[in-house]
Amino acid sequence: MMENRFFLLFSNIFGFKGGIQVYSLHLLNTLQHFYPEAHYEIFLKYDRHAVQTPQTHYHCLGKKPRWLQSLLLALYPLLRAIFHRPTLLITTHLNYGIAGYLLKRLLGVPYWVVVHGLEGWDLTHPLRVKALEQADRVIAVSDYTKSRLLQEQNLNPQQVTVLPNTFDHHSFKPAPKPQYLLNRYNLTPDQPILLTVTRLGRSATYKGYDQILHALVTLRKQIPNLHYLLVGKGDDTPRIQALIEQLHLQDCVTLTGFVPDEELCNYYNLCDVFALPSKGEGFGIVYLEALACGKPILAGNQDGSVDPLLHGKLGCLVHPDDLNSITHNLQQLLQRTHPNPILFQPEALRQAAIEHFGLPQFKNTLKTLISKQRLKGRGEKTEGRRV
Repeated sequence: MMENRFFLLFSNIFGFKGGIQVYSLHLLNTLQHFYPEAHYEIFLKYDRHAVQTPQTHYHCLGKKPRWLQSLLLALYPLLRAIFHRPTLLITTHLNYGIAGYLLKRLLGVPYWVVVHGLEGWDLTHPLRVKALEQADRVIAVSDYTKSRLLQEQNLNPQQVTVLPNTFDHHSFKPAPKPQYLLNRYNLTPDQPILLTVTRLGRSATYKGYDQILHALVTLRKQIPNLHYLLVGKGDDTPRIQALIEQLHLQDCVTLTGFVPDEELCNYYNLCDVFALPSKGEGFGIVYLEALACGKPILAGNQDGSVDPLLHGKLGCLVHPDDLNSITHNLQQLLQRTHPNPILFQPEALRQAAIEHFGLPQFKNTLKTLISKQRLKGRGEKTEGRRV
């Protein structure tokens, strides 16, 4: 029997670990778990190097000029497929779906496209629209994204499946506020701490951290010792610093910059409330991480944030443009007067996140989808290679 060969097109999986990167890694590891004898060719647009293995070959394009990276990501899989025909191509970014469309048109290779959020909403780019329409399966990371795709694109409802983000619950769990972080930021154990973890990019102002800064002007009058930690890096940092100064918040806001993965859980446990009132999330893996640490969450109600918070059951949902509502609900969460009691039950939040979005659910759903694709090998095994 011929062995399966997977072509996987990712932005990157080494170094920076955003939501798409984490999703890509879980997808790869799950495939390797169920198909340990398959061959994997992984095309990485931004990564510069990776350790090769006999059955997993990485094509790292990060050393190439940006314009050449995009061109190679579309054409290189086609050239490789001529000599090493893949069983299935999967891309975890809609922009790379064009490569799958080319392989299907020219060589008959089936392909899947994962759509996270903004990149698939209001889509008009003709080639990307065509790549979406011709995909053998479109995977949306949330019900919200699925509903938008079906409303906006010419897709068969049977073609679109939801495979939500997942997380490793062993890496995120409730714990006391870490003393070393309290010392690092000159904070006290009983001091109310508000936390946001996000990318601080000029194209990511929809994340809602501006609204939190404006809310702090009122909140600090009610909660004088409140401190806000904004975790992340990006080219929007200078503008945020200027806004903090303009609002005279220098003494109650800290921009931490980049935080390594191994410290991230400690930051969630440092806070009393996690807030990300975004209006452009496809899902938001940070919500799962905060829930796994048992933290009350404030999020927006106009995007995929509603999915991880189960439409308000596990978090406080507000309109992301309503500053008064953001301020009022943050005050209730910080003072523990919010009417939803589960928000102050850390273990209940954690167990709900694991039950609905844990790795077992992700693996089982992906296994079902793969089995429907009728691959060459059966190959489902309980243990397999990991990246």
